[in-house]
Amino acid sequence: MPWFLWLLAAAALGAAEFFTLTLVFGLLAGAALVAAVVAGVGIGALGQLVAFGVAAAVGLILVRPIALRHMARQPLTREGSDALIGKRAEVMQEVTATHGLIKLSGEEWSARALDESLVIPVGALVDVMEIDGATAIVYPRELLP
Repeated sequence: MPWFLWLLAAAALGAAEFFTLTLVFGLLAGAALVAAVVAGVGIGALGQLVAFGVAAAVGLILVRPIALRHMARQPLTREGSDALIGKRAEVMQEVTATHGLIKLSGEEWSARALDESLVIPVGALVDVMEIDGATAIVYPRELLP
């Protein structure tokens, strides 16, 4: 019957992990599962506590830092409008601080100049510095250092 109590503890810890997403309660739930297996084999209470402690320590000391490091990494690919930042475009209609039109990745986009004092002529090549809604904020290539 002690194995059942360990399973209940694992379920409770798993539910706590679901709500907190800290990875601590999830690792403790795994340790409780290890203790449940040890209890199911017939090892006494001291052995169950030792199994729980060792499994919890291994999880918290070794597994959690590695998992947190992997979760903190930025994705290698950019998606959506973020993927357009840094791309080259051609000016289709003069670009100023308030309006303009560029051809970006085969599509026409409304555009504004990053530097409000610039007027970028038709045919100039520009780099997309950021995307603001459906408007590309651009800077001319020939002025880049």
